[in-house]
Amino acid sequence: MATIYDVASLARVSPATVSRVFNGMPVSEEKASAVRAAAATLNFTPNRTARSLRKQNSEVIALVIPDIENPFFTSLARGVEDRAQAEGYSVVLCNTDDDTSKEATYLEIAISENMAGVILAPASDHSDLTSVLSRGRPIVAVDRSAGYDIDGVMVDNRPAGQAAASALFKAGYKRVACITGPQGIDTADERTMGWRQVAIRQGGYVPELYLRNANHRVDGGRAAMADLLSMEVPPDAVVATNNLMGVGALQVLSEAGLTAPAVGVAVIGALPFSALDPATITIVEIPARNLGITAAKMLIERINGDTQPPRTIVLRNEISVASA
Repeated sequence: MATIYDVASLARVSPATVSRVFNGMPVSEEKASAVRAAAATLNFTPNRTARSLRKQNSEVIALVIPDIENPFFTSLARGVEDRAQAEGYSVVLCNTDDDTSKEATYLEIAISENMAGVILAPASDHSDLTSVLSRGRPIVAVDRSAGYDIDGVMVDNRPAGQAAASALFKAGYKRVACITGPQGIDTADERTMGWRQVAIRQGGYVPELYLRNANHRVDGGRAAMADLLSMEVPPDAVVATNNLMGVGALQVLSEAGLTAPAVGVAVIGALPFSALDPATITIVEIPARNLGITAAKMLIERINGDTQPPRTIVLRNEISVASA
């Protein structure tokens, strides 16, 4: 029996376009004709039950993220919105503040409002998605894994930590510290592991003495950097595993008169425009907007009936040395 994907392949359009044609949504006449011709050739008949179920849901997607004030998630949200709008969906943005109880509330709202699906950056490794999954709503994890057998879009986190640490050691620094997020958040854990692997290979100091966990925000980066500077033998460089902690670390270093090259700094994630103006720093760029675009694409495919096994897409990072 032919599927929507067979029709899309023969018509040389996306599965989403096929769905739009059969659901009466706006599509160019050229594409609509190609879809109808392909469907006729394949004797394809739209699944009326699936269409009926689809019509019970709104044309709205829930995007649940942990920190809307972080420019990384702002850029990610823009990517989700761009792709969703192109496919005829609106996006409702929900901010959890890394609070699993707020996250659970938003997921229940997504269900009660019959939203078409959910894109989620989990608040922790204890996020509970059973209510969404038990009701058959498609859900895609973005940036952080959710611990469930669902679709996901991630970045290459361990290589990001490795790249940041390697750049500092290559520049001649000897004691590279790491300011990272809370334990149990896989982005933080994996980036920390990357830093640790490079530091251990480098030798000459005990890396674990120079590791600080923080809260992924500016105040967390400030507190961790101040603590590192108070050590009897402080670090001569630091990796911040997200952008806001990097801002906090840079603020403290500037206040102490320790701008580069006195202390080397590498940040994973683009610094916001409000960052101080340090000298040359290492930045590992995270493709935030592309994460959002890809997550929205995967979710809409599920909404339109994609039944292939769950998959995870991993996007690559870029490293650069730039004057912020």
